Parts: sequence; structure tokens; C-alpha cells
Amino acid sequence: QVQLVESGGGLVQAGGSLRLSCSASGRTFSSYAMGWFRQAPGKEREFVAAINWKGDSTHYSHSVSGRFTISRDNGKNTAYLQMTSLQPEDTAVYYCAATRSFGEAVVLTAALYDSWGQGTQVTVSS
Repeated sequence: QVQLVESGGGLVQAGGSLRLSCSASGRTFSSYAMGWFRQAPGKEREFVAAINWKGDSTHYSHSVSGRFTISRDNGKNTAYLQMTSLQPEDTAVYYCAATRSFGEAVVLTAALYDSWGQGTQVTVSS
């Protein structure tokens, strides 16, 4: 497992942008597939975006496709989530997660991730 720490959350007006970072410990970051999930108050945790270990395959939920971009820098042991055109419904705690790679696949299911960060709050005001 890797230790994950998210940062970059905050309060932003609707239409604004934020970039979340997920810093991982250890020297094997490049062997992990990464994902971002979010959980709004009173709702279940939901998938947001995922990226494979190479960084050349990504997948997004319908609700964020075209607005959010997931990326990674294996040299910096960091994954990112660039969020644009933010809306109040994007308000949630955002979590990054890591799992040993399933080949070159992206991983969409939370249950398949075995390392999680503590979460970072994103609040979008209308």
C-alpha cells in the first residue's frame, strides 16, 4: 500500500476552477492505478475519474466528463484532478485512491482500491 495525501480543496464560486493534488509515499507509485472519488453530505461515495499507471488511459463519470481532467506525474509521485466549470453540485469531499495496476486498465470500482487519502473538501458556491 501507499500513503496518500490530498490537497488543493477549498471554496470557489460557480464557474471557477480548482486543481487537486494527491501525493503518494513510496517508490512504487508508478505501479499503481489511481482514481478520484467524491462524497457529498448524505450521499454515497461516487466515482469521479481514473487513470492507469502509464497515464495514457483515463475514464470519467458522466457528470464531470469534459470539465475535469485527471493526470499523473510518476516522477513526482503525484496525481492531479483539474476541475473547471465547477457547479454547486460538485460540492463534496474528494478522495484519491490507489490500487496495484490491473495491467494497463483504469479502475472504476471503489472496492478495488486498497489505499485512500483522508479527503479534501471542495465547496462551490452559487
